[in-house]
Amino acid sequence: MLAPITSLYAALLGLLIFLLAFRITRIRRREQIGSGSGGNAALRCAIRAHGNAVEYIPIALLLLLCLELNAGAHWLLYTAGSVLVAARLLHAWGLSHSTGISFGRFTGTALTWLVITVLAALNIARLLPDV
Repeated sequence: MLAPITSLYAALLGLLIFLLAFRITRIRRREQIGSGSGGNAALRCAIRAHGNAVEYIPIALLLLLCLELNAGAHWLLYTAGSVLVAARLLHAWGLSHSTGISFGRFTGTALTWLVITVLAALNIARLLPDV
C-alpha cells in the first residue's frame, strides 16, 4: 500500500523537526551548554519549540495516514496536511520569538488542534455504518 500524500507531509514535517533540533544544537554549541537550558531563554524556547513539534506532529500524521489508507478524499488530505504544516511553522516561529503569548503560538496551536480533531472525526466517521 502506498500513501503518497501522507509521505509528502511526513517529509516536510520531518524536515521541520530536524531544523528545530539543529537550532538547539547550534545554540548549545555557541553558548557551551551541554544539558538542559542553562538558564538561557533562547535555548529554553528552542527546546520547547522542538518538543512541542515532536508531541503533536506524530499523532496528526498517524491520523492523516489512517484516513489516506481508508480512502479519504484527496482534497481533504491535502488540505489537512497543508494546514498542519502551516500551523507547525507558525507555532515554531511564534515560540522561537517570544516566551509569552504570540500570534504564531496561538494560531499554530489552534490550527494544530483543529487538524487533529477534524482528522479524528473523519476517521471515526469512516468506521460508522452507512445510515
